[in-house]
Amino acid sequence: MSQNEKKQRSRYRIAAVVGLLAMVLLSACSYHPARIDPEPPVVIGDGDHGHGHGDGDFCPPGQAKKGNC
Repeated sequence: MSQNEKKQRSRYRIAAVVGLLAMVLLSACSYHPARIDPEPPVVIGDGDHGHGHGDGDFCPPGQAKKGNC
């Protein structure tokens, strides 16, 4: 193996190590800070419990015992 081939392999190894190190260091980076919303993402109903549950006779499980139907 000639001296030139040894230098070439050494450069490839250094480049591979630097590339691998860069990938490891940048793998946990985030461009945006964590966002915590104090409001629930989905609001179901208007909070009026016990009234306006429709005109049928269906009552969801557990709601009759609470007096909501």
